[in-house]
Amino acid sequence: MAAAAYCFLLQLTAAALVALSATKVAEGATVEYQFDVATMNVTRLCSSKSIVTVNGQFPGPTVFAREGDLVVVRVVNKAQYNMSIHWHGVRQLRSGWADGPAYITQCPIQPGQSYVYKYTISGQRGTLWWHAHISWLRATVYGPIVILPKLGVPYPFAAPDKEVPVIFGEWWKADTEAVISQAMQTGGGPNVSDAFTINGLPGPLYNCSAKDTFKLKVKPGKTYMLRIINAALNDELFFSIAGHQLTIVDVDAVYVKPVTVDTLLITPGQTSNVLLTAKPAYPGATYYMLAAPYSTAASGTFDNTTVAGILEYEDPSSSNPSAAFNRNLPLFRPTLPKINDTSFVSNFTARLRSLATEEYPAQVPQEVDRRFFFTVGLGTHPCAVNGTCQGPNNNSRFAAAVNNVSFVLPSTALLQSHFTGMSEGVYSSNFPVVPASPFNYTGTPPNNTNVSNGTRLVVLSYGTAVELVMQGTSVLTAESHPFHLHGFNFFVVGQGFGNFDPAKDPAKYNLVDPVERNTVGVPAAGWVAIRFRADNPGVWFMHCHLEVHVSWGLKMAWLVQDGSLPDQKLLPPPSDLPKC
Repeated sequence: MAAAAYCFLLQLTAAALVALSATKVAEGATVEYQFDVATMNVTRLCSSKSIVTVNGQFPGPTVFAREGDLVVVRVVNKAQYNMSIHWHGVRQLRSGWADGPAYITQCPIQPGQSYVYKYTISGQRGTLWWHAHISWLRATVYGPIVILPKLGVPYPFAAPDKEVPVIFGEWWKADTEAVISQAMQTGGGPNVSDAFTINGLPGPLYNCSAKDTFKLKVKPGKTYMLRIINAALNDELFFSIAGHQLTIVDVDAVYVKPVTVDTLLITPGQTSNVLLTAKPAYPGATYYMLAAPYSTAASGTFDNTTVAGILEYEDPSSSNPSAAFNRNLPLFRPTLPKINDTSFVSNFTARLRSLATEEYPAQVPQEVDRRFFFTVGLGTHPCAVNGTCQGPNNNSRFAAAVNNVSFVLPSTALLQSHFTGMSEGVYSSNFPVVPASPFNYTGTPPNNTNVSNGTRLVVLSYGTAVELVMQGTSVLTAESHPFHLHGFNFFVVGQGFGNFDPAKDPAKYNLVDPVERNTVGVPAAGWVAIRFRADNPGVWFMHCHLEVHVSWGLKMAWLVQDGSLPDQKLLPPPSDLPKC
């Protein structure tokens, strides 16, 4: 199986590039894939289990495309679970039917059924990723999306010698569907993972896993672009390579002003392209690449382990290629920040800035049509009558909410209900734009931590310029929440600790070159302000990308109405759209 994981690391060779451009036409090509979803047995940590995979690969296959291409993926569900695939970060302009979150834009693909996802890559280049978007199946159903610039368009930085995907994942010895099912029954927190992985491999710091180690083999003086993706279910991660700095050139498929760091932070859902320049001469050493969690949550509620890969140098003086990687060399280890180093996280995120050039402008809405203030955090539901629950106390279950509304997935898809005008009984359009009962969000929490349930949406007119402040709370615990907005990129115009002050904080906004992303961390006991233009008709999910919090209800949706012009309207649904 380790070999299969390495197969996944096939690079963008000249032949692959030729194949990618073979069907090019003036306005982009059509690139087609078939995804066969099925189970297979995999052994990790000396323990075997059945996992759901795509095309028998773990991680799954890479989708290669160029900016402007039409991507067509036929997903055939041969597994025993309902399935849907989300193309994380793809704008999906007018193609919401292909976005993928189950019961939001589509009913799931039932066992034995298939669905063809079609979408155009519009105005994006860099690294995104795809993953299952139903229950916890994305634990093993995920892979990279590599978007190259249009033919003949260079990177806005020196082209690397090689490009390598680096995907962080999270591994349970147990069946993850059973893990979340049990947690939802008891109302308690789910069992934490047993390991993190790099490209599906846990590496030498875990028992019995030295043979399952990701190794990056480099040549002195060469530059490598690592396409980094955090596909872990529940953990933000620090990442560092001993003895080497990393230069960030792109986040969430948007170019940024280059930033050189020793350590980067990446939340679940985020991607980042970084340049790694190998040392100019053979160093006679090897180097650990480490990833470990960032969390302010209580100990025991997350996987506090470290995953290692190994950076190896090819010895140019060796005449035997098979002996070019010497095993008996000193092995250096980087120092990662402390697990709860929130100031490191704040300083790191503040350094990211859009490129904001004439060719790659930062089109930040300077004026705002509608302002929203959402609290995001944990809460409780009461236990069933005469029941015992394993929540924060015996009479409660864990929950999570946006503006005190814990989102309930409907039994049919929201987008279809909206498109057909049959929304009654499916959703309401009265999501609160501000908290109904304000409180000291980051201070002593209120005695009553119960939250309400609902399938409530915000309705936006086409073209609305939106400002959203997301305020973290200290209810139960003050945690960072990486929030992902489907269907849009947004600009991160401000962030801070404590309670947002509408009188003072907006004066500090960056409206010139703020970073543009699709997933942003709401700081622990702090706030983040984002702006976006609602120029994509459809129903768009927004949720925390910590899967345990999604299960507890930390999610909501925006309904963007059609505009008046033909190219401002949602296209009709495809004929093979799955039925509930």
